Amino acid sequence: MKTRELTRCALLTAMALGLSYLENFFPLSAAIPLPGVKLGLANIVTLFALYALGPGQALLILLARCLLGAMFAGNANALLFSLLGGLGALVVMALLSRSRRLSVYGVSTGGAAAHNCGQILAAMLTLGGTGPLYYLPVLLGVSLFTGGLTGFLTACLFRALAHTHLMKG
Repeated sequence: MKTRELTRCALLTAMALGLSYLENFFPLSAAIPLPGVKLGLANIVTLFALYALGPGQALLILLARCLLGAMFAGNANALLFSLLGGLGALVVMALLSRSRRLSVYGVSTGGAAAHNCGQILAAMLTLGGTGPLYYLPVLLGVSLFTGGLTGFLTACLFRALAHTHLMKG
């Protein structure tokens, strides 16, 4: 990896960590009083990296964000939830982004749904049972909103950066 690519990945990782931290200041629980519901603002960076840099570098950014986020929070349990959700989202978004029929909105919504599925899997592993599966339909419903929102914000980012060297095509 060239110095320029490494620097770009480091900056995007820092942005993802910042967005993840910033998300804690939005009182989403007041509007949607459901446990575990977040906007997923850091997924904007993952989606951008997937399209602009490719799946390999997007994976590096995601892994660094998950590991550093868990270290900064001091919560090893959060690492499992973050990794399973993030990796599931990235795999689904990478597959969906290959389709010419889906826009960034559809790719983002698919990623949000996959993220929630990964987090339910993490909850099942943590709790040792299938009880969290009953909560999955609720999270999938919310992922329509959160995925649409992050897709919209990512589309705005693409438009803003369309004439720069950051976009590869």
